[in-house]
Amino acid sequence: MPLVAARGLVKTFGAGRGARRVLDGAALDVAPGEMVALLGRSGSGKSTLLNLIGGIDRPDAGTVEVGGRRLDRLSERELTRFRATEVGFVFQFFHLIPELTGEENVLLPARLARGTPPGRARALLDRLGLEGAADRLPHTMSGGEQQRVAIARALVNEPRLILADEPTGNLDPASGDTVLQALRAAASGERAVVLATHDGQAAALADRIVSVEDGRLSS
Repeated sequence: MPLVAARGLVKTFGAGRGARRVLDGAALDVAPGEMVALLGRSGSGKSTLLNLIGGIDRPDAGTVEVGGRRLDRLSERELTRFRATEVGFVFQFFHLIPELTGEENVLLPARLARGTPPGRARALLDRLGLEGAADRLPHTMSGGEQQRVAIARALVNEPRLILADEPTGNLDPASGDTVLQALRAAASGERAVVLATHDGQAAALADRIVSVEDGRLSS
């Protein structure tokens, strides 16, 4: 059984003559333990697809199931809980809170979900090679360090699905490779990773590449 099963997704932005159909019948399955790369140019619909899979937005048509749950059948409150516990998000812009330390940024989703696993934040930071970042503020970290803190934050609630939207877009090649290797390692067991990128070299680390073009997907 796939962890993610998206069928016939349609999403249009705007109205009238200015309407733009970003997704046009898109379908995608993602298995547990799999890393899937969505490869396409900017504006091709990659981010929109991630937002639909992650429950941030709702499709105009089609269905998304994650772990056997139909997202369109969830209330807004249930969707909020789903995003907090079942999905970890990693974005191109790190979105760390500047006044919080590395450890505090990592623990933020756990606190929002009313759970703070003792020592888990530091253990994740150590695993990602960030032993000294727990007590530092984001402005003292490099871009690669901040993105790895963001990955630790995405993993802290032990979600089954990690969605990464152009996570290396603001990084130098060496830092980008470190971040991609961390995401690669996260796709194991019951956990899957879906990576949106326009970089073919980044996509090559995935188990499977899905091209996104004109609102449709092809393997």
